[in-house]
Amino acid sequence: MIRRSTLPRRIADSLFKITSAVSSSLGLLIMIIIVSTILYYGASMLSIEFLTSPSKPYGEAGAGIANAILGTLLITFGAALIALPPAMAAGIYLAEYGRDSKLASILRFTGNVLMGIPSVVVGIFVYALVVVTFGRFSGFAGSVALAFLMFPVVMRTTEDMLRMVNDSLRESVLALGETRSRGTLKVIFRAARGGILTGVLLALARVSGETAPLLFTALFADSWPTSYFSGPTASLPVLITDYTMNSPFEAMHRAGWGAAFVIAAIILAVNLVSRYYAEKEKL
Repeated sequence: MIRRSTLPRRIADSLFKITSAVSSSLGLLIMIIIVSTILYYGASMLSIEFLTSPSKPYGEAGAGIANAILGTLLITFGAALIALPPAMAAGIYLAEYGRDSKLASILRFTGNVLMGIPSVVVGIFVYALVVVTFGRFSGFAGSVALAFLMFPVVMRTTEDMLRMVNDSLRESVLALGETRSRGTLKVIFRAARGGILTGVLLALARVSGETAPLLFTALFADSWPTSYFSGPTASLPVLITDYTMNSPFEAMHRAGWGAAFVIAAIILAVNLVSRYYAEKEKL
């Protein structure tokens, strides 16, 4: 037998390890720089007044972000109410009823396309679909835009988590005389609920920081978000963009950094909760 030299393979393996380590270190370094910058400029702005006062027009002192926080919560949870039921239903269909059907292939392809579409394109589409149709910007239009971004993530997560459930559990449910639909909802879905919840939380964390869709749909208002269905609604991503990019006042720049710190903390908290449920599901 001809003994081949292992040197080329060892060199390739070493290069791969070095490249992976450098890439990982670079990504970690960039994240540390971003987080430390937000912490440095934004933490000093935190105060009870800042978190409980609404935003104000350019130049007025004492601007806060309370209305933007409430608006972000309204728009994000509105998107969840719109997207979660159909997305979970589609995921259940893909995993339990139409795994290899033509409709399932179309749904998977559509979901992959939606996950790859830039959020600004979704914002323009919902602007034409909702804002132009009703003749006004609104928080509801922003929720519709974010729902389009949430739908494919939740659908594919639901499908993947349900397909990880062992088929023997499905057979046991049917052997006990339970119908397939009731068994899916009462047993199979509950067995995968931890992974599905993780996917939902990650989808919420992703859309809560989106700015481009809200610029075309929800816009912004300095008032409290009392006109969710009928008028512009404040949100943290748009406030950050407006204060840091458009305002000439240094005080508003600092308020934008404070808002960036708050939304980063919210997204980090949601990600930590999702990681907790993911690890709990493994146990």
